Amino acid sequence: MTIINSNLGYPRLGEHREWKHLLEHFWKGQLDNATFHANAKKLRLANLKKQRDLGVDYIPVADNSDYDHVLDTLVAFNAIPTRFGHFDRALDLPDYYAIARGTDTAVAAEMTKWFNINYHYIVPEFDDVTFKLLDNRWLRYYQEAKQELSIDGKPVILGPVSFLKLGKRHGQYLDDAAVAELLPQLLPLYQQVFQELADAGAKWIQLDEPTLVKTTRPAELEPYTTALTALHTAVPALKIELQTYFDSLDLYDQIVDLPVQALGLDLVHDHGENLEHLRQHGFPADKILAAGIIDGHNVWASDLNVKLDLVQELRQLVTDDQLWLQPANSLLHVPITTKNETKADPVLLGGLAFADEKLQELHVLTEAANHGVDAVQAAFDQNQANLKALNQSSHRNNQAVRAAESQLADQKFERQAPFATRIKLQHDRLRLPLLPTTTIGSFPQSATVRAKRAAWRKGNLSDADYQAFLHAETKRWIKLQEDLGLDVLVHGEFERTDMVEYFGQKLTGFYATQNGWVQSYGSRGVRPPVIFGDVAYTEPITVAESVYAQSLTDRPVKGMLTAPLTIINWSFVRDDIPKAQVQNQIALALRQEVNNLEQAGIKIIQVDEPALREGLPLKQRHWQTYLDEAVYSFKITTTGVQNDTQIHTHMCYSNFADIIDTIKALDADVISIETSRSHGEIISAFEQTGYDKEIGLGVYDIHSPRVPSVAEIEANIQRALRVIDAHQFWINPDCGLKTRQEPETLAALKNMVAARNAIQAQLTTSVH
Repeated sequence: MTIINSNLGYPRLGEHREWKHLLEHFWKGQLDNATFHANAKKLRLANLKKQRDLGVDYIPVADNSDYDHVLDTLVAFNAIPTRFGHFDRALDLPDYYAIARGTDTAVAAEMTKWFNINYHYIVPEFDDVTFKLLDNRWLRYYQEAKQELSIDGKPVILGPVSFLKLGKRHGQYLDDAAVAELLPQLLPLYQQVFQELADAGAKWIQLDEPTLVKTTRPAELEPYTTALTALHTAVPALKIELQTYFDSLDLYDQIVDLPVQALGLDLVHDHGENLEHLRQHGFPADKILAAGIIDGHNVWASDLNVKLDLVQELRQLVTDDQLWLQPANSLLHVPITTKNETKADPVLLGGLAFADEKLQELHVLTEAANHGVDAVQAAFDQNQANLKALNQSSHRNNQAVRAAESQLADQKFERQAPFATRIKLQHDRLRLPLLPTTTIGSFPQSATVRAKRAAWRKGNLSDADYQAFLHAETKRWIKLQEDLGLDVLVHGEFERTDMVEYFGQKLTGFYATQNGWVQSYGSRGVRPPVIFGDVAYTEPITVAESVYAQSLTDRPVKGMLTAPLTIINWSFVRDDIPKAQVQNQIALALRQEVNNLEQAGIKIIQVDEPALREGLPLKQRHWQTYLDEAVYSFKITTTGVQNDTQIHTHMCYSNFADIIDTIKALDADVISIETSRSHGEIISAFEQTGYDKEIGLGVYDIHSPRVPSVAEIEANIQRALRVIDAHQFWINPDCGLKTRQEPETLAALKNMVAARNAIQAQLTTSVH
């Protein structure tokens, strides 16, 4: 009997972002269809061959995409919004991309976060849908791998229940009744896909049902049972690996009896609960345990000794021929390889494992399990030496940070006075008008801004010349803001590529990768900073830029920072200490920056926490700890200032009813919220709960290039003023303006100020 290994999915971007460039060249009209497909195939086959060479036994196929795997699924099954047309064939590339990116006449499909991972999927719309199979893409890619590389792959398909639950109908996510209504229409098409795969010789299919980790009541299992029974009954020859990830299964003892041949469990992000279920309930003798033992959305090398101990424990629960070793989730969410990190500290590099290195770890563990550690002793020895070097390094043993942490328990992090007292002092100091106007922080990063930054980074532009350019751009935008009539200004953030990466480059304990790209959405790649050591403040980060901007105007200029939890959520965080400890280290560092801004004369400091809601744990029982830790780190950051210094924060759209108490607990003087997609839901949340602090509900959507009319913005303001007192209300766009073009930005802000002025005049008249 032999243990084998399996992979769940491989990154799409390419080692040097070849996939990204392929998409963008096609969008620009620089590639025809044939060239696009030829290059995409070349990259697909290279990825498959690499996995084979790395020793993967069951290689995933059809996990590739031309944009997003959920979009692929809805297109294959004709769940295409009618505004994009009606189809009786597989979509060509322009029609496919129209759904993701929109057209002049049809707004793009909604995009949202994939569970609590920083990846975005296209949200299916099930209004007036008529399901039919337009394209069995899973069969095409299975056959391609078999014919081109002799790889008998494992097709990966999003399961029918998760596909439905991740979509909306009439603007709402599907409830149980809607799923029960649509599932019978969809199942015959899945059965057809399965049958065609079986006929082509496929032995296994990976059926991803990630929404299973969110089920808590037995009744919620009914659609999964219905679907799996129908699929197994219709195509018994095709074995199903039912794959779950990102958390544990609350209904393990029932899910484990579903009619599938393998069950994939996440043993990394499960809070230890899946392993405990295995210990308590055992595992069926007629199924494969696909054990997710390697972290698929962080970048740290596994401790091979610890992982082998886990494998040995699993061998006590199942026989060797029942055990697959695999990542806990698709490797889509990590960079591809560390071999291109040529500038990394060797001590850090030894502790990193990107996708390829994780597959190497799986191969080594499989060999050790099957043939004994002696067969791979060199790999184990190197692994232990690397981890020891990193953990004993000065990076992870900063005594000043340790001393600051040890004093946390003795400190109280609260503002000196309650909000009612503070706000009066702030009003006296700032002298702002009724309904003050501002922006969220960033202004358009033009091609010139990006080119100057790139030239500076490459050494083709001196520090002095680059600084002179940044000053000129800041000066120009301060004048533009004054001309527009904005009340609280910003310096524009032209020096920042990313609101997290920028701070990571300025604090100790962070590493900015050279090629650590991961897909965020479509062709958009991000390089999350790697938090590998103790985080400490070494010098002011934003003070010089803020002070320079303030010197140009008599109006207040906001200092702009990113809050600890957002930095944590949008980074790869060290895993040798609790995440909350790292969060507090960042907070202690940022506290010094906040205090330095105040001492430099900055009267308003914005500490943005856009990722707070999106990072909520998948299970509600873990929410409170997460939220309490968020509040604590925010208060460490912001409570060292005087009462008359005004603290702002910004959050992106989410279901704020879930976290309204947390928003209050942050004790920020002003909060601005992205509301463009809320359709009044956020306003209702504040209406129902009451909110006594000041608030800016974004009055227009910055995600679209269209310029809203004055009347449209007025209507948005009036809607908010029905439930929020005018003396509490700020007027602002709903997010930063970095991705917009300058002409549309100026036009929209001009209309925003005009709308404020009109309503301000109405309110003043009504008072008199």
